[in-house]
Amino acid sequence: MQTIDWLWILHPALAVVLIYPLIGMVVRLGIQARARRVEKAKLPPTTGRDHADLGQWLSAGVVMLVLVALTVVIVTKQPPEGFTGGGGRALQLLLVLVGTVVSLLALWRVKAKGYRFVFALLTWAGVLGLGAQPEVWRLSDNPLSAEFWQSHYWAGVAVVGLMIFSLAARPEILKDLRWRRLHLTASALAAVLFLVQGITGSRDLLEIPLAWQKPTIYAYDPVQRVCPPFAPAPEPAPPVGPAGS
Repeated sequence: MQTIDWLWILHPALAVVLIYPLIGMVVRLGIQARARRVEKAKLPPTTGRDHADLGQWLSAGVVMLVLVALTVVIVTKQPPEGFTGGGGRALQLLLVLVGTVVSLLALWRVKAKGYRFVFALLTWAGVLGLGAQPEVWRLSDNPLSAEFWQSHYWAGVAVVGLMIFSLAARPEILKDLRWRRLHLTASALAAVLFLVQGITGSRDLLEIPLAWQKPTIYAYDPVQRVCPPFAPAPEPAPPVGPAGS
């Protein structure tokens, strides 16, 4: 494997090692927090706070994970000297990436409702802006096609939106029953999308060859399922006889 191949598996590796175990902990604590509040179960009083704190880390982690994936795809699609748009476009995308990270950090810190709304919108807009680049591959952009609903990218964008919502609405969720119900619905949808992400991500990994294999594999016809003919092996050179023969 080359360096570019290790960069391509950085996103799924972080998801498996960090995000999905964190999802399990957040879901478990959420069930316990609800049981303690509704069913008066004898559980530690810190259960709800632990659920909220880990949920905050999960939301921010998912956004950062998607930003890592988008950055790797855009940077490694072409060699630096052949980057479409040149240095000017590269600088613009870098500013969008930095602005998205800053907006996420600000969303983590601010308390006022208006600021939380603005920074949540900026964070999601940054993710959508980077994801709209031509280097980012998607099965389809048409919601009326079956491929759109099987796309790893669009399910990821949706789950990022739900995570940003949970992060931005945390104070309301803690105080208002209606917001908690909305949060519960959003969390159930996010759980389904995380399941879809696990399936479609594994599928897409099967379709990504190693860097040295790409020129040959990408030359095949996916519609007719026909591979290009391989070049004939070079003829061996005739043996050189002893001097004077």
